[in-house]
Amino acid sequence: MSLPHLTDPAGRYRAMRLIRSFEELALEWVRSGLVVGGTHPYIGQEAVAVGVCAALDPADQLTSTHRGHGHVLAKGADPGRLLAELLGRVGGLNGGRGGSMHAADFSLGILGANGIVGAGAPIAVGSAWAAQRRGEPTVVASFFGDGALNQGVLLEALNLASIWRAPVVFVCENNGYATTLPAAAAVGGSACGRAAAFGIPAETVDGMDVEAVRAAAERAVQRARAGGGPSFLECLTYRFEAHHTMERRFRLAYRTAAEVASWRERDPLATGLPEAAAIDLEVSELLSAAAEFALASAEPDPATATDHLYASGLRPRSGAAL
Repeated sequence: MSLPHLTDPAGRYRAMRLIRSFEELALEWVRSGLVVGGTHPYIGQEAVAVGVCAALDPADQLTSTHRGHGHVLAKGADPGRLLAELLGRVGGLNGGRGGSMHAADFSLGILGANGIVGAGAPIAVGSAWAAQRRGEPTVVASFFGDGALNQGVLLEALNLASIWRAPVVFVCENNGYATTLPAAAAVGGSACGRAAAFGIPAETVDGMDVEAVRAAAERAVQRARAGGGPSFLECLTYRFEAHHTMERRFRLAYRTAAEVASWRERDPLATGLPEAAAIDLEVSELLSAAAEFALASAEPDPATATDHLYASGLRPRSGAAL
């Protein structure tokens, strides 16, 4: 059973519109000072998150990145609780303790966004291996950017997934830049070549086309669920906004206006869906209610600042020194 909100083109467009509108609101809140510390906007890459999640079942899982709002929303997280998380409020997905880069919702299989480049991959492999050992048909999607392709932790995860035939779909969101460094200047060989070196089937797909991503993801998920092991998808995409909202203050100039404009012509939301206008209005109303919830959520009590820092209720082994 696939995710019920992503079963048809209208549902997939609605999810992409929600992500786009959410990120635009988040940008406004960063500029106003409501969100402290900034965000990594996902604007432009919506087709990847929605296309991949459209191939997942509710019981499947994912690991995300510092640019993770799109993945979290596509899997079904409540936008009001995610907004509250950005604000550091107790009504947030993680009680306001995770913020923009560490949102998670285990009840939905969202194992967490991650501020460390590539660090979600070994978590995905470990969770997939555990589910496999339990005899569960769980598939785990692991999102990461092109900047993770040279991280040892990703390569180790690919190796273990291959050896264990773990049901993982590795999703490289290649938006062309690792912060400001062009991928072409940083990656020797190719993204798919990384996977091929470990015997993992790999495919490059148009990451601006939600249906193309969905089709490729469905092939990979079906393979994993049938016991065929991991797969690797390189989704060629583009972020329309800055790497991070702080970038505007630094006035970095590493992309030309013409380059950004050419990619905007391929906006994944320009689907031509007849009911798009009605869906846009529906999403606007949903997001207004989400914002109202987030702003009304309570600030955390400073007395709880040290809560959750240490595990509690653990029993030492017999004979262990205390």
